[in-house]
Amino acid sequence: MADHRIIDVTLDERTILWRSADIEQERRIAIFDLIEENSFAPQRAYPDGYAGPYRIHLSVQEGRLGLEIKRADDSPLETLILGLARFRRPIRDYFAICDSYFQAIRNATPAQIETIDMARRGIHDDAARTLIERLEGKIEIDFATARRLFTLICVLHIKA
Repeated sequence: MADHRIIDVTLDERTILWRSADIEQERRIAIFDLIEENSFAPQRAYPDGYAGPYRIHLSVQEGRLGLEIKRADDSPLETLILGLARFRRPIRDYFAICDSYFQAIRNATPAQIETIDMARRGIHDDAARTLIERLEGKIEIDFATARRLFTLICVLHIKA
Protein backbone atom coordinates (compact mmCIF):
# COMPACT_ATOMS: atom_id res chain seq x y z
CA MET A 1 0.00 0.00 0.00
CA ALA A 2 1.35 3.42 -0.95
CA ASP A 3 2.31 5.83 1.81
CA HIS A 4 3.09 9.03 -0.10
CA ARG A 5 4.48 11.15 2.69
CA ILE A 6 7.70 12.45 4.16
CA ILE A 7 8.59 11.09 7.60
CA ASP A 8 11.95 12.84 8.07
CA VAL A 9 13.72 15.90 6.69
CA THR A 10 17.35 16.85 7.05
CA LEU A 11 19.23 19.84 5.69
CA ASP A 12 22.86 19.91 4.66
CA GLU A 13 24.21 21.86 7.62
CA ARG A 14 27.47 22.54 5.71
CA THR A 15 25.41 24.64 3.28
CA ILE A 16 24.02 26.85 6.04
CA LEU A 17 26.61 29.36 7.16
CA TRP A 18 24.52 31.32 9.66
CA ARG A 19 20.96 31.78 10.77
CA SER A 20 19.27 34.04 13.26
CA ALA A 21 16.96 32.83 16.01
CA ASP A 22 13.98 33.93 13.87
CA ILE A 23 15.16 31.89 10.88
CA GLU A 24 15.96 28.90 13.10
CA GLN A 25 12.39 29.06 14.42
CA GLU A 26 11.03 29.20 10.84
CA ARG A 27 13.13 26.10 10.01
CA ARG A 28 11.85 24.16 13.03
CA ILE A 29 8.23 25.05 12.30
CA ALA A 30 8.55 24.19 8.58
CA ILE A 31 10.05 20.77 9.36
CA PHE A 32 7.52 20.03 12.11
CA ASP A 33 4.56 21.07 9.93
CA LEU A 34 5.95 19.23 6.92
CA ILE A 35 6.31 15.95 8.80
CA GLU A 36 2.88 16.35 10.42
CA GLU A 37 1.06 16.81 7.13
CA ASN A 38 2.41 16.42 3.62
CA SER A 39 1.85 14.77 0.28
CA PHE A 40 5.02 13.57 -1.46
CA ALA A 41 4.82 11.06 -4.30
CA PRO A 42 7.88 10.45 -6.48
CA GLN A 43 6.70 9.65 -10.00
CA ARG A 44 9.46 7.17 -10.78
CA ALA A 45 8.46 3.55 -10.28
CA TYR A 46 11.10 1.85 -8.15
CA PRO A 47 12.03 -1.71 -9.20
CA ASP A 48 10.78 -3.25 -5.94
CA GLY A 49 7.55 -1.22 -5.98
CA TYR A 50 8.49 0.91 -2.96
CA ALA A 51 5.90 3.68 -2.51
CA GLY A 52 6.76 5.40 0.76
CA PRO A 53 7.11 6.68 3.32
CA TYR A 54 10.19 8.78 2.50
CA ARG A 55 13.09 10.50 4.19
CA ILE A 56 14.51 13.49 2.34
CA HIS A 57 17.77 15.38 2.56
CA LEU A 58 18.05 18.86 1.03
CA SER A 59 21.30 20.50 -0.01
CA VAL A 60 22.58 23.15 -2.37
CA GLN A 61 25.42 22.06 -4.63
CA GLU A 62 26.93 24.44 -7.18
CA GLY A 63 23.79 26.56 -7.26
CA ARG A 64 21.45 23.59 -7.62
CA LEU A 65 19.05 22.01 -5.18
CA GLY A 66 19.87 18.42 -4.30
CA LEU A 67 16.83 16.47 -3.14
CA GLU A 68 17.93 13.08 -1.88
CA ILE A 69 15.03 10.66 -1.48
CA LYS A 70 15.43 7.66 0.81
CA ARG A 71 13.31 4.81 2.08
CA ALA A 72 12.05 4.71 5.66
CA ASP A 73 15.07 2.51 6.52
CA ASP A 74 17.37 5.30 5.19
CA SER A 75 18.51 3.36 2.11
CA PRO A 76 18.77 5.59 -0.99
CA LEU A 77 16.16 5.66 -3.74
CA GLU A 78 17.20 8.59 -5.94
CA THR A 79 18.59 12.10 -5.92
CA LEU A 80 16.96 14.85 -7.93
CA ILE A 81 18.97 17.91 -8.92
CA LEU A 82 16.97 21.05 -9.70
CA GLY A 83 18.32 24.29 -11.08
CA LEU A 84 17.53 27.17 -8.76
CA ALA A 85 17.66 30.05 -11.26
CA ARG A 86 13.87 30.51 -11.17
CA PHE A 87 14.04 30.73 -7.36
CA ARG A 88 16.77 33.37 -7.01
CA ARG A 89 14.43 36.34 -7.05
CA PRO A 90 11.70 34.76 -4.85
CA ILE A 91 14.38 33.75 -2.33
CA ARG A 92 15.86 37.25 -2.30
CA ASP A 93 12.40 38.84 -2.03
CA TYR A 94 11.37 36.39 0.69
CA PHE A 95 14.46 37.21 2.78
CA ALA A 96 13.82 40.94 2.40
CA ILE A 97 10.16 40.67 3.41
CA CYS A 98 11.00 38.32 6.30
CA ASP A 99 13.51 40.86 7.63
CA SER A 100 10.79 43.52 7.48
CA TYR A 101 8.31 41.17 9.14
CA PHE A 102 10.64 40.19 12.00
CA GLN A 103 11.39 43.87 12.65
CA ALA A 104 7.72 44.81 12.42
CA ILE A 105 6.55 42.25 14.97
CA ARG A 106 8.81 43.96 17.48
CA ASN A 107 7.61 47.54 17.01
CA ALA A 108 4.95 48.03 14.32
CA THR A 109 1.20 48.35 14.59
CA PRO A 110 -0.97 45.28 14.00
CA ALA A 111 -2.16 46.76 10.69
CA GLN A 112 1.44 47.23 9.48
CA ILE A 113 2.35 43.69 10.54
CA GLU A 114 -0.67 42.30 8.69
CA THR A 115 0.26 44.17 5.50
CA ILE A 116 3.82 42.86 5.58
CA ASP A 117 2.60 39.36 6.40
CA MET A 118 0.22 39.40 3.42
CA ALA A 119 3.12 40.35 1.14
CA ARG A 120 5.26 37.60 2.67
CA ARG A 121 2.52 35.02 2.10
CA GLY A 122 2.13 36.18 -1.51
CA ILE A 123 5.82 35.68 -2.27
CA HIS A 124 5.75 32.33 -0.48
CA ASP A 125 2.65 31.19 -2.41
CA ASP A 126 4.13 32.17 -5.78
CA ALA A 127 7.37 30.32 -5.00
CA ALA A 128 5.39 27.24 -3.89
CA ARG A 129 3.55 27.20 -7.23
CA THR A 130 6.89 27.47 -9.05
CA LEU A 131 8.26 24.54 -7.04
CA ILE A 132 5.24 22.42 -7.92
CA GLU A 133 5.84 23.25 -11.61
CA ARG A 134 9.57 22.45 -11.37
CA LEU A 135 8.84 19.07 -9.79
CA GLU A 136 6.14 18.16 -12.32
CA GLY A 137 6.76 14.69 -13.70
CA LYS A 138 9.33 14.02 -10.97
CA ILE A 139 7.49 14.36 -7.66
CA GLU A 140 3.86 15.14 -7.04
CA ILE A 141 3.41 17.41 -4.02
CA ASP A 142 0.51 19.43 -2.69
CA PHE A 143 0.54 23.18 -2.14
CA ALA A 144 1.17 23.05 1.63
CA THR A 145 4.11 20.69 1.13
CA ALA A 146 5.53 23.00 -1.54
CA ARG A 147 5.27 26.03 0.80
CA ARG A 148 7.15 24.24 3.57
CA LEU A 149 9.80 22.94 1.18
CA PHE A 150 10.31 26.48 -0.15
CA THR A 151 10.93 27.69 3.41
CA LEU A 152 13.62 25.03 3.81
CA ILE A 153 15.16 25.91 0.44
CA CYS A 154 15.42 29.49 1.69
CA VAL A 155 17.14 28.35 4.89
CA LEU A 156 19.76 26.63 2.75
CA HIS A 157 20.50 29.95 1.04
CA ILE A 158 21.33 31.99 4.11
CA LYS A 159 24.74 33.58 3.86
CA ALA A 160 26.78 35.07 6.68
